[in-house]
Amino acid sequence: MFGKLFKKKEEVTDISLVAPVSGVLVALEDVPDPVFSQKMMGDGVAVKPSNGEVVAPIDGKIVQVFPTKHAVGIMADNGAEIMIHIGLETVSLEGEGFTAHVGEGDRIKQGDKLITFDLQVIGEKAKDTVTPIIVTNTDDMSEISVEDKKEVTAGQDEIVIVKK
Repeated sequence: MFGKLFKKKEEVTDISLVAPVSGVLVALEDVPDPVFSQKMMGDGVAVKPSNGEVVAPIDGKIVQVFPTKHAVGIMADNGAEIMIHIGLETVSLEGEGFTAHVGEGDRIKQGDKLITFDLQVIGEKAKDTVTPIIVTNTDDMSEISVEDKKEVTAGQDEIVIVKK
């Protein structure tokens, strides 16, 4: 009788990340920055953006919006920690060209708008516009696999499978 009432909530183990930004998928090893290409921050993939909108790749919670708004951290429902880093060496722009639409602690759904950015400003003033999507706690996950695609659409195309 009370079975459903006291039933333990099922734990989420496998998740799929959709592209947080539209553009061309780039292997992490091909990102022109050793911190990302050598997977010092974790495993994942990158996108060379075709527009300036970043959406949530997964349901979860915002754990960090960098003060310069160039990166955002998300805790996925399976415990995966996802960081989206817009462009390379963009911290030096001190927020120029970036607008955050979420804050720390916000609950988000896949496809929600997170950050908008001026692609032209980033292209002119940063090292590169390529945007890494990293699972920063890779060691806590059992498998991270990247989908084999060329062009991706934000909020639609699956790009990474993360298994706990």
